[in-house]
Amino acid sequence: MFDGPEPIYVQIAQMIRAQVLAGELAEEEQVMSTTQFATTFRINPATAAKAFTGLVDEGVLYKRRGLGMFVAPGARERLLEQHRTAYFDDVLGPALAQADLLGIPTDDLVAYVLGTGRRKSGGPTTTTEES
Repeated sequence: MFDGPEPIYVQIAQMIRAQVLAGELAEEEQVMSTTQFATTFRINPATAAKAFTGLVDEGVLYKRRGLGMFVAPGARERLLEQHRTAYFDDVLGPALAQADLLGIPTDDLVAYVLGTGRRKSGGPTTTTEES
């Protein structure tokens, strides 16, 4: 299951963040304990604990003494905002800079995004033309 290039604790944290973002884990919902996590995925409990500690530090999870870990109130909204910011900074910003470098007019970009424009390079259209 955890076969990516990142350390296992990072992959666990990414998995839990994804579950919160997708609504699979709701606010105030309890998550598996580190022991359950370790047993289920056959990993060292310290690895799971490291992932959970990071998520607590981020405000995604919080601990109820004697009860376990729970999804923090507002966690999904915080994660959405972080991902939106990253999207604009890492994806859209560079794409718009490239469009500027290529001399693509803003109106063409807007029309393309809205599905009403054509690519000027002769590539596929985003809508069909009426005769």
